[in-house]
Amino acid sequence: MATDGGIHHYARGEWHGPSLSHRRIRFQKGLYADFHHFLLLGEGSGALHFDNGEHRPLHGPLLAFLPPQARCDLSISAGTAAHLVGASPQIMVDAIGDKVESYSLRIFTEQRKLVEALDPSAVAEISPLISGFVRELGDPTRSSWMVASAYIRLILMALWRGSDGERSEQRGQGETGSILQRYRQLVEAGFRRHQSISDYAAELGVTADRLHSICQRALGRSPIQLLHERVVQEAKLRLERSARNIQEISDGLGFRDPTYFSHFFKRKTGLSPAGYREIARASAGSENSMLSSGYADWP
Repeated sequence: MATDGGIHHYARGEWHGPSLSHRRIRFQKGLYADFHHFLLLGEGSGALHFDNGEHRPLHGPLLAFLPPQARCDLSISAGTAAHLVGASPQIMVDAIGDKVESYSLRIFTEQRKLVEALDPSAVAEISPLISGFVRELGDPTRSSWMVASAYIRLILMALWRGSDGERSEQRGQGETGSILQRYRQLVEAGFRRHQSISDYAAELGVTADRLHSICQRALGRSPIQLLHERVVQEAKLRLERSARNIQEISDGLGFRDPTYFSHFFKRKTGLSPAGYREIARASAGSENSMLSSGYADWP
């Protein structure tokens, strides 16, 4: 992880006040190529111009979320104000964390979101968070990684709830879907503890056989496969996106020693952790199917 002194390599916060002329901003440029971006547009208008030729008019007030793969430019009309916030993959990993809601947030951040016609309560909740993030980065004497990560977490939660993500997950789920969702959430919160599947089943109030049947029928994989895939996904993310050494990553994932972690990782991926990290660094900025392309890879 970067030190707080290098926060501006990992976070971006800009205030674009009303101007007499039209402005155009490139989101994924240079240092910001892999950033996730949040845009809070005030009263006025603008447009998103995507690299695939799509053109999306914007009418404020609105909040937009754009993952790195949503490559585009932003144009802001004269007289329109906007806050622009960006977070690197490393900041996003910290912000999303590994709590019960983290699974939902990981999937949520894979797709772009536009929340238009923000109601006053949403503006009152989100606007201070985004402006606070911008102020934090604007003061070099106090810019903090921890504070930036905390702001991103709060902004994400507000956006997720504001776009009905929380309620939509709860609707239309029968008993089977509910058990599977709860299992995923328990795994998200506890995969570093290396609990047995029987322990997870007991927390869910079902037998291990019942949990196995649900996972196989819904996803074609056993509960232990899903658990191991989540551990491997997290290991890949940390190997790709952090500066921690192998022992620190092993400890952070709850393995009893780095040798056991290395054997586990190689058995699941065909590569040692060091070998995987070497490939990740050599492939930076390119498409490589071996690398963890995103949180949605974990089903």
